[in-house]
Amino acid sequence: MKRTSRALLAIIATLYALPTLADDSVKVVAPTTLMEAITMGKPMTSFRLRYENVDQDGKSEQSNAWTMRSLIGWQTKPFNNFSIAAQLINVAQFNNDFYDGTPNTFGGAAATPTDKKNYPLVVDPDYTGVNQLFIEWTGIPDTNVRVGRQSVKLDNARFIGNVEFRQIMQVFDGLAIENKSIPDVELYAAHFEGLRRITSEYFSDGNVDIVHATWKYSPTESLTGYGYFQAMPLNGFTYPTTGAAFTNNSSRTLGLRADGSHKVDADWKVLYTAEYAKQDDYRGGDSRIDAHYWRLGAGAGFGNWSARLDRELLSSNNSLYGFQTPLATQHLFQGLGDSFLTTPKDGIEDTFITLNGKVSDFQLSAEYHWLNSDKDFTVAGSALNSHRYGKELDLVAGYSFKKNWSGKLEYFSFKEDDLYGSVAAATRKRDTDKFMATAMYSF
Repeated sequence: MKRTSRALLAIIATLYALPTLADDSVKVVAPTTLMEAITMGKPMTSFRLRYENVDQDGKSEQSNAWTMRSLIGWQTKPFNNFSIAAQLINVAQFNNDFYDGTPNTFGGAAATPTDKKNYPLVVDPDYTGVNQLFIEWTGIPDTNVRVGRQSVKLDNARFIGNVEFRQIMQVFDGLAIENKSIPDVELYAAHFEGLRRITSEYFSDGNVDIVHATWKYSPTESLTGYGYFQAMPLNGFTYPTTGAAFTNNSSRTLGLRADGSHKVDADWKVLYTAEYAKQDDYRGGDSRIDAHYWRLGAGAGFGNWSARLDRELLSSNNSLYGFQTPLATQHLFQGLGDSFLTTPKDGIEDTFITLNGKVSDFQLSAEYHWLNSDKDFTVAGSALNSHRYGKELDLVAGYSFKKNWSGKLEYFSFKEDDLYGSVAAATRKRDTDKFMATAMYSF
């Protein structure tokens, strides 16, 4: 992978030397030379400026983070069934009034710098590197083979995602194959031997294998079966557990998902989701890894508006271990405020309502979550048991201006219910309010 990266990096200057020659108004034709393949390619470039304010109980300071993410890249048009994509990333911090998690991932207290210990966490560290770098081959009809560093997002990103919400994306190094030769069926398989997380940390001890099949039984409805085999002993997460800490987090997750919207008439549609997955230890993983997942939800849409009610369970193995999704875009689940990036050992039961709508070019969304445990926990400072973690309100307004500009305003508010574990425990979820303003320009 490193050898491939060095070879393809040398092409970046060439790929980006002639971007202005790609014009949407030019009739699309197949390239006949390598230079035409380059000039007829497409940009992979965007600039995202973000302000994030975090006010967290237990921290004497508020975080006020100003950051800019720059993605600069280009993908050639296929030539002799091959195309090349190269994309650089730079994340720049414009101020120091927050803690980005370095040098210790997710703010472990022992390694938190003295001048940052009173700031809430905003995981957007300074970083410059290769974001994506891959070769695609399309020599077999209806088949795409991609080798190299790549962004991956499957289904609703509940198990495999690119965490694009943060300034540093999650990307995978390896081989992926997608096939659409069977009508209404999409097949995907991948073998990844490394991944870079949103903290900029790189993990290459072990591998990740994916098998994924989707049948679209209508244009807006699908049935998906999947298997995720994560054989990375330590993947950057410390799982809350009873007893000794895990030395191997490797797991196997098998599941089935039905999801879609069914049109009733010209205005109305029915929304639904039903999903189940089982997670077990895999290739030396800790034997306590034994839990299941399910989600049931339904709602209705009218025109540009929709409302739905969902319940999602990440079960607990008798408080020894909670169902984990370490490769997901976890920001999208258990509230957008990121209070639960790992599942507590007592599991999570999340009941939430969602409202979505569109007014002119404004996309509006609101969610409210009731977050409880699967197994009761002991309330700090008492002999009482409880199942209530807290509640969260999430409000989002997005705006698209013309073709290239977009913006978003977001507010997330998590309020803790009963204190679970001891007050000093790192797993306690404090009251937190977050406000974010984002502006983005894409080529």
